[in-house]
Amino acid sequence: MRAAYNARVPQLRSREHYPVLVIGTGIAGLTVAFSLASAGVKVLLVTKAVDPKDCNTFWAQGGIIYQGENDSPAKLVEDILRAGAGLSREEAVAFLATEGPRVVKELLLDEIHVPFSTTEEGELDLTQEGAHSVSRIIHAGDATGNAIEVSLLNRVKTEPNITLATNVTAIDLLTTQHHPTDIQVRYRLTNECVGAYLLDNETNDVYTVFADYTVLATGGIGQIYLHTTNTRSSLGDGVVMAQRAGARIMNAEYVQFHPTALADKKANHYLISEALRGEGARLRNQKGEYFMEKYSPALKDLAPRDIVARAIVEEMTSSKDEFVYLDLANFYNGHQPIAERFPNIRKACAEIGVDIERDPIPVVPAAHYFCGGVLANTAGESTLCRLFAIGETSCTGLHGGNRLASTSLLEGLTWGYFAAQSILEKYRAGSTPVESTSSVARRTRSTDAPSVRRASSSRPPGEGPIDDALLETIPDWRPPGKENMEDPALILQDWTTIQHTMWNYVGIVRTYERLKRAVADMRELGNRLTKFYHESTISKAIVELFHGQQMAAIVSDAALKNPVSRGAHFRRD
Repeated sequence: MRAAYNARVPQLRSREHYPVLVIGTGIAGLTVAFSLASAGVKVLLVTKAVDPKDCNTFWAQGGIIYQGENDSPAKLVEDILRAGAGLSREEAVAFLATEGPRVVKELLLDEIHVPFSTTEEGELDLTQEGAHSVSRIIHAGDATGNAIEVSLLNRVKTEPNITLATNVTAIDLLTTQHHPTDIQVRYRLTNECVGAYLLDNETNDVYTVFADYTVLATGGIGQIYLHTTNTRSSLGDGVVMAQRAGARIMNAEYVQFHPTALADKKANHYLISEALRGEGARLRNQKGEYFMEKYSPALKDLAPRDIVARAIVEEMTSSKDEFVYLDLANFYNGHQPIAERFPNIRKACAEIGVDIERDPIPVVPAAHYFCGGVLANTAGESTLCRLFAIGETSCTGLHGGNRLASTSLLEGLTWGYFAAQSILEKYRAGSTPVESTSSVARRTRSTDAPSVRRASSSRPPGEGPIDDALLETIPDWRPPGKENMEDPALILQDWTTIQHTMWNYVGIVRTYERLKRAVADMRELGNRLTKFYHESTISKAIVELFHGQQMAAIVSDAALKNPVSRGAHFRRD
């Protein structure tokens, strides 16, 4: 079906029923799939990319939180809460601080053997990043995400219980209150997710795929912005599908902008890791002034990302410059030579004529991380039964209004691991024999109960396999339109509208008037795209445009409704 990545994978078939469907192949998706498959559960793992490594995890540079000397969960909790601007969910923060390092050791170090960097003595090389109080971050040079993604993916590819399908786009989630043709099913009080419509990007065939549990691990939303460090596929598909299905979305206004992306169009906003500032690099404007002490006297260049990003914008605005400089060469305090510590960043900068061992690096902020998403608990469960959300797609409350550096990989790993445990528990609980409705009725008739009795459910909602009789009531995909209307020029123009609107009106600095304009513009574009969507034949480009506009509307609406300036949601008014 697909190239080299799917040499052993059969063609997808419509109306197949899997125990678990996982959408997304970053650290969260790979972790939940591998953990379930290792326990004997069959998983369908899909990505809309041709190469499953084409995700934000692969490009993560800095590292993943582990545990430092004289460190403790309490210290990590304090750092996360401080960065989160008072909006973090304390239960989620304590959960990550306690369980996260254990999962890193158990899964990444002992099981997967990710090749993290070590010191000359053979110990894990610990580094520090912005807003961390101690050195507790392990890394693989400046390509930590690459090392983790490749190591996990190599294990996933050899796991017989995982079917990996690439170049497949999720169109919509299937739910029991929306899709069944049987009205009796739609009367049920509990809405359950039972799979998804999946599009083959090569043939434009749409498959109806059923799953007892569906996991959204679709990553971030950066592509709805003009400048972003995110991969091409990161535009909020999972969040949009979840909201459409009835799941609750939270904190959508909190979009974190990374302060330092390489300021060169040819470099495609290549991320300049926060680890550079963690190892001494300082920001200065084009006049040569080191400015962070004006904005954060205590933390200076190691202040949280929202503060640093706004400081850079203020400097650029006041000077009318298009970028500032990050000076690593004059302040580096790492124990390895710069070329060994940051080889990939050095190479990317060299391609635009910048020698980071000698020259300052031109940088600008770029949309980087979505702190909001599908509301989920510490088990990854959403408010929609049988639907799980993990990683950047989810809003666990961990990040609050602003993410602490290097918590993203740890969150994806930890929630992927524990979502698998939760699914396994629910799946196995549902296989336990239960008393039938008829036997309950017989027992009830021998009592003085009223003549009108309640029908008993065979098992609690969300437990065990979904009844095949229910799945038979869900129809296959019905094409919304019959005309081929995929005009590249029109699609490009609509994307230009989305990205410029979000960058100019819903960016690093926001006002009521800007946000009101963004909401109105996205609503107008949405009306036009809905009509277009219902007249055209389906394709990946059209699904992505539709989802991108809806994601932009979600962020704009949330930002307009929240008048409180805090964290990554900064309102000048």
